Amino acid sequence: SVLKDHQEGVAQRISAYMRTFKNYHFHDTSENAPLRKPSLLSDNFSLREDGGNLPSFLYYLQEKYPSCFSQIEAVIRMVAPYFERFNLHPDRFNDSIIKLEWFAEQHPDIPFNGTHLSDGTLRFMALATLLMQPFLPEVIIIDEPELGLHPFAINVLAGLIRKASARSQVIISTQSVPLVSNFEVADIITVDRKDNQSVFNNLDTTELSHWIEDFSLGELWEKSIINGQPY
Repeated sequence: SVLKDHQEGVAQRISAYMRTFKNYHFHDTSENAPLRKPSLLSDNFSLREDGGNLPSFLYYLQEKYPSCFSQIEAVIRMVAPYFERFNLHPDRFNDSIIKLEWFAEQHPDIPFNGTHLSDGTLRFMALATLLMQPFLPEVIIIDEPELGLHPFAINVLAGLIRKASARSQVIISTQSVPLVSNFEVADIITVDRKDNQSVFNNLDTTELSHWIEDFSLGELWEKSIINGQPY
């Protein structure tokens, strides 16, 4: 029938759109995590959802979009002052792979690699690269981007998210009070469990207007004034 054909067409368009969503998890920063390992030089079309091709994608930006690459380095220096710059090049013994090499401010002639980075710094490098790349995915989903980050880095991250949201739909799930405090009432959707299912709600701007004069959104969350509670 015409109705059935229309419904199938709508479903196909929605399915095709949802396949463009990118769901990023940079949780794994263990010794053998993809984030810490070398990657194939040719694996540079887009940043993988686990960050496993971070070296090759950064190298691509370095070669093709040097201004963007320099901005990423500058933001990393803001949260990790010991970081001087990346030292990215194909491996001298196997030019099909590339490592995440970098120089420290106090040792400008000694290259370090991904294994020498703290969990938080490594995650921030991946997040900054994701959010500052010249061509963003249509929809970016990031699960708990605050993990392992210093409070200052969380504030910088919030700024990157806001800026990226002008070019892409950015959806983050978080349990971070400082991160939530960086956003407006209209930006937040709370999730609660009710009758064995998840219930999503926008915040009421009018209802919260008098609270926001004296408290941040994160503080209101801590005080259980807004939803998103563990009960």
